[in-house]
Amino acid sequence: MSGKNSGYLDMELLRFTTAGSVDDGKSTLIGRLLYDSKAIFEDQMEAIERASERAGGEQVNLALLTDGLRAEREQGITIDVAYRYFATPRRKFIIADTPGHIQYTRNMVTGASTANAALILVDARHGVLEQTRRHAFIASLLQIPHIIICVNKMDLMNYDQAVYNAIVKDFEAMASKLSVKDVRFVPISALEGDNVVDRGDKMDWYQGPTLMYLLENIHIGSDLNRDDFRFPVQYVIRPQSKEWPDYRGYGGRVASGVLHVGDEISVLPSGFSSRVKSIDLFGEQMDKAFAPQSVNITLEDDIDISRGDMIVKQANGQKPRVDQDVEIMMCWFNEKKLVPGGKYALKHTTTEVRCMVKEVQYKMDINELEKNFDDKEIGMNDIARVTLRTTKPLFFDSYKVNRITGSLILIDEVTNETVAAGMII
Repeated sequence: MSGKNSGYLDMELLRFTTAGSVDDGKSTLIGRLLYDSKAIFEDQMEAIERASERAGGEQVNLALLTDGLRAEREQGITIDVAYRYFATPRRKFIIADTPGHIQYTRNMVTGASTANAALILVDARHGVLEQTRRHAFIASLLQIPHIIICVNKMDLMNYDQAVYNAIVKDFEAMASKLSVKDVRFVPISALEGDNVVDRGDKMDWYQGPTLMYLLENIHIGSDLNRDDFRFPVQYVIRPQSKEWPDYRGYGGRVASGVLHVGDEISVLPSGFSSRVKSIDLFGEQMDKAFAPQSVNITLEDDIDISRGDMIVKQANGQKPRVDQDVEIMMCWFNEKKLVPGGKYALKHTTTEVRCMVKEVQYKMDINELEKNFDDKEIGMNDIARVTLRTTKPLFFDSYKVNRITGSLILIDEVTNETVAAGMII
């Protein structure tokens, strides 16, 4: 592998999601990011230039870079979230462009579930709206570590600092009710390009970083849980070849923490213990493994381990909770409403069990950020706090501590459709 390609593979990856109300300029912002960061191929640029000319526009309509995907959605093709990939010399990026309408709450939850950052657009003409509050609540619910509020269309408000300051004040008052770790604000004009990739000269009163500078430099290394080692076993590897006659490895993805060769481990649910003999990554032996690497682990002792078991470090101060009663915040995905007392299949890390809806505690009014204890009828896009009872114990952490071992999905056993996503409380 060449040095150039190796450097690209080693670059840090930032996943971010975009959200905003109708006509907030989300498509134009994504187009501006791609265009000004030189992430558009020449033929793509020529195509949108021609399309802009046909539409009679005086300048290139950068929104066309993503509107093609949006048009596919409108034609009934099942594209819930549009993904875009690009890179700069500092980082690789994956954009999850999620629809903002309330009827697509489930789509936003899906697209934002793995994001490091959320870009929430606010139209400078309209300020903080109900949809802004809803998007912020969902970002908070999903424990997205970094939220960037892009106050867009500043060009239509004569780049007025007072307009920007009022929106910042309104959002900060609302965000105080949410569990949000890091909120940044950037005044931008996606149409003109001010403060997106390049600073521009229209808002000298703003001394903060541009949006691209934030995306390239925001610290995400500490977003993953590095303390509590969790390794859900996905596959038991037994080559049974002449070269590896006695090899018995356990393959999977490190959900959190760091593991070294020689560390003492325990296996759940059996509780048996052993010591790490080797860690293999792409055929190479490593001294350690850390999230989110996918590795094979071998142990010094022959223990009965199968898919769905979890390997944890004995030295960990925080052990996963083992229980059959699980409380979750849940977003319901399906047109068929949740059935109280109903039975569903549940998938958690590499474990699959059956469960029953034991209790619906309340439904969230996500526009008013209030709990509704009276209305417990859960339909599509509703968010509710629910207690589940599983047929066998799960090994889990709270979603706040670990987004991998703290998340699960519910599946309709008849249709095999994913009907809900849950964050364990």
